[in-house]
Amino acid sequence: MYIAMNRFRIAPGREEDFLEVWRNRDSHLNEVPGFKQFKMLQGASQEDHTVFISHSVWESEEAFRAWTQSEAFRKAHAGAKSPEGIYLGPPKFEGYEVVL
Repeated sequence: MYIAMNRFRIAPGREEDFLEVWRNRDSHLNEVPGFKQFKMLQGASQEDHTVFISHSVWESEEAFRAWTQSEAFRKAHAGAKSPEGIYLGPPKFEGYEVVL
C-alpha cells in the first residue's frame, strides 16, 4: 500500500474557502484503478497559517504514479483554480510506502 499526501499552508481566515474548493471538486478518483481512500486533514491554526493535508491511500506507488499520468488526473486538476489569497505557497508532496 502507498500513502500520498500534500501539505497545504492556508491563510488565516481562509480555511472555509479552501474546504469549499475541495468539497466542490470532482476528483475523478472513483475511476482510477488502485485508489482506496481519500481524507482531508486539518491541523491546529497557527498565527500565520493553518495546515491541511490531503491524504490518499493507494494499492501501490505504481497505481498512484499511473493516476498522475492519467486522463482522470488531468480532469481533476483542470478546474483546480482557487480564489486568490488562500494558499501561502505551493503544496508540499510526501509519499510513503506502508511497511507494517
